[in-house]
Parts: sequence; structure tokens; C-alpha cells
Amino acid sequence: MAIGWLSVLRSVPWAEVVSNAPKVASGAKKLWSAVGAKTPPAPQAPEPAPVDFSSEVQTLLALQSRIAELEAAGTEMHNQMVASSALVKALAEQNTQLILRTDTLRKRLTWVAGLLGVTALLAAGGLVLRFVS
Repeated sequence: MAIGWLSVLRSVPWAEVVSNAPKVASGAKKLWSAVGAKTPPAPQAPEPAPVDFSSEVQTLLALQSRIAELEAAGTEMHNQMVASSALVKALAEQNTQLILRTDTLRKRLTWVAGLLGVTALLAAGGLVLRFVS
């Protein structure tokens, strides 16, 4: 299982991921400012109909009720879009932090591997000196 993750992590182009992380975060911030700044259109209440309920008036009432439903649906979609863009912004910020931390850990691991290699060489040299003496 660990070998699978290791191969996946090796195949990721970390230099590109790290260099593109600020672009992703700024794109998410632009999306949030573009969507979050807009206010949804306020639904307008239909005007009361006259007392005469002819077929034309009934048609107008049906159209007004349909328009009110569509405005409510548009407002709901706008609210969902604002919530979605806020989520995208938060995920982009978390992604940026994750990438920076992963890059830091990768650099630390490289240092630890180098120190381990030096320690192994010193230990091997010590063993060789002990057997030669």
C-alpha cells in the first residue's frame, strides 16, 4: 500500500504544483470577489388583479405567478453559487497551505536522507578502520 502512494507522490510534478498554487488561490479569490459582490435580484410582488376574472386576466395571473417562481429559483441559484464560490475559495487556500507544507516536508526529507547517507558512510568507514587495525 505504501509503495503505491510513494509511486503516486513521485509522479507528481511538485515544482509545477508549488509554482501554480498561488495562481489557483488568486483565481479562487477573483471568483469569490466576482460572485460575492453581486447581490441577487429582489423578487417583485405581482400587482393585484382586477375583479373581472376573464381569461386574459387569468393568463396574466398565471404568468405573474410563473415569473415570481422563476425569480425565486434565480435567487436560490445565486445563493448556491455564492456558497459554492466560498467553498472553492476555502479549498484553494487550504490547497495552497497543503502544497507549501508538503514542499517543506520534501525539503526536510531530502536533508534527512543526505544526513543519513553521511552517517552511513561514516559508520562504514569506522567498521573498515576497525577491521583493518
